[in-house]
Amino acid sequence: MVVWASAWLHGTAASDDVLDALQVWAEAHEVRAAEQNLAARLELPGPEDTPAGPALLLASLRKAGASRGELVMPVAGDVRGLDGATAFSRTALSRGEAAVLADAGLGLVPQRPDPAAEGILRWTVFELGDMPPAEHLPLGEAEHGMSSAMREAASALTDLDIAKHRPGVRAEIAETVSARPDLSWPEGVPQRSLRILQRASEVEAILWAATDDTPGGALSASATRARTDALRPLFDSVRAARRSAVAEMVRVLAERAEHH
Repeated sequence: MVVWASAWLHGTAASDDVLDALQVWAEAHEVRAAEQNLAARLELPGPEDTPAGPALLLASLRKAGASRGELVMPVAGDVRGLDGATAFSRTALSRGEAAVLADAGLGLVPQRPDPAAEGILRWTVFELGDMPPAEHLPLGEAEHGMSSAMREAASALTDLDIAKHRPGVRAEIAETVSARPDLSWPEGVPQRSLRILQRASEVEAILWAATDDTPGGALSASATRARTDALRPLFDSVRAARRSAVAEMVRVLAERAEHH
């Protein structure tokens, strides 16, 4: 959503391309504003109204003066990119991801309205409070950080003697990676960003395999805590790499639009 909406706002992608790209995540996308005053300002459905489709969201973003988006991936203990104790921050933190359009003062959070309804993804539009200055993490630094964190985590797990060696784990990791949707991207996004996003998915699959306690092989409470502490920097580096890769794509698309 961040990359495609930014491409559309800069005139480098058609609205139909954006809507087609979003269908990878859900057959139907619903849009509502978080509160009625914001709904009236953006001409979107309010929290109690019948939701609209994403085409109306795009029009509302342009009307609000948005030009580019930013990906935030908050977790407990790391809420960078959020706006303090607001409804947006609470919802984004519970979801673990959100799109921020700071120049328009808007935040978007995707949620499944009904866990049983896999085909629907709802985007709630929030008005942002006071935002912290945007952080910039160079792509090379993010990539290096992920590689370093992976080496350190592997070493720590080995030292703790809780690195797991179970049959079929490589196949599990490969299956997790291949199960991710095959995404389409706007023309002209940097290939390095795409490679880093792919690498982040692979590392995340390894992390989930490393934290999956099979029946009969559960760790003690102290070993579980030690493993969590060892892997936390790697989880953090995956999120940082994704944020950086998306930010670089948005930057390149904006520059491309300016040159045209």
